[in-house]
Amino acid sequence: MNVKLISYTPNALELLLYTKNTRLQGELTLEDISAKPEEWKLDQLAYMKDTIKSSWEFVDYTFEINDVSRAFTHQFVRTRNGSYAQESHRSGDLSEHEWVTPEGYDDEITGEYEIAMISSFGAYKELIDGGMQRQDARGVIPTNVKTNIIAKFNLRTLHQMAEVRLCTRTQGEYQTVFRNMRGAVAAVHPWAWDFLQVFCANHGTCCFPRYTECPIQRLTYNVNPSHEHFKSEIKLASNDITHVANPVAKNGSTM
Repeated sequence: MNVKLISYTPNALELLLYTKNTRLQGELTLEDISAKPEEWKLDQLAYMKDTIKSSWEFVDYTFEINDVSRAFTHQFVRTRNGSYAQESHRSGDLSEHEWVTPEGYDDEITGEYEIAMISSFGAYKELIDGGMQRQDARGVIPTNVKTNIIAKFNLRTLHQMAEVRLCTRTQGEYQTVFRNMRGAVAAVHPWAWDFLQVFCANHGTCCFPRYTECPIQRLTYNVNPSHEHFKSEIKLASNDITHVANPVAKNGSTM
C-alpha cells in the first residue's frame, strides 16, 4: 500500500485559532494570530482540544491511497463526512489487477488463497473474452482486489476516525492505512498528532469494552467489572440533575 498526503490546509493552526477566536467574539485578526509566537499558539491549541470541535472542520486533508484492497475501501467510505474518488471497476479492465494477500498464515493456507484468487481472475478474463460486459463480469472479482482511492476529510472527522480506527479491534489493513495517514498529517502539522489518538488514549475508557482480547484494555478505567456502578450512578445523576451552564468569553476562552 502507499498513502500520500496530496493536499492540506497550509495555515491550519492559525485558522483553527482564528475561527475559535471569532466564535467567541475575539478581536484578533488572522494576521494578528499568525504573528503570535509559536508557544502562544500551542497554548491556545491545548485549550481548544477540550472545547467544542466546530472549528476543526475548517482544516482539510486530502489523501491518495493506492494498492489497498477493495474490502478495506468498503469500510473506509462508511465515514459519512468525507469526499471520495475511487478507481472504477465497472468500466476498467481488471484482468491484470493484483490483489492483497493476508499475512500471518502458513504456506499451505496462503497457497490455497492464491490458487483461489488466480481462479477468480481467470474466470473474469474468460467471461470477458466470451463477450460478457466488464460491469457484469466484475461480479466474480474478489473483494481483496487492489484498488486506489482519493479521500478528503476535515480534522474533526479525522479525529473521530482515529478514536475508532486506531483501535486494535479494527481490521488490520485499516489500522495500517490510518497510521500512515496520521503520520502524513503529523509530518506537515506536528501539533495535530495529539488530535489523532485512539479512544482509550483520549478518554481513559475502552471504546469496545466487550472486546476483551485487546492488549491495551487492561490499562483502561472500565476494565474492572467493579467499576460498572459508576456508569449506573452517572445515568441516575444525568436523569435527576439539571444544570445550566453560563459560559462567559474572556480573552478568547471560556470555562
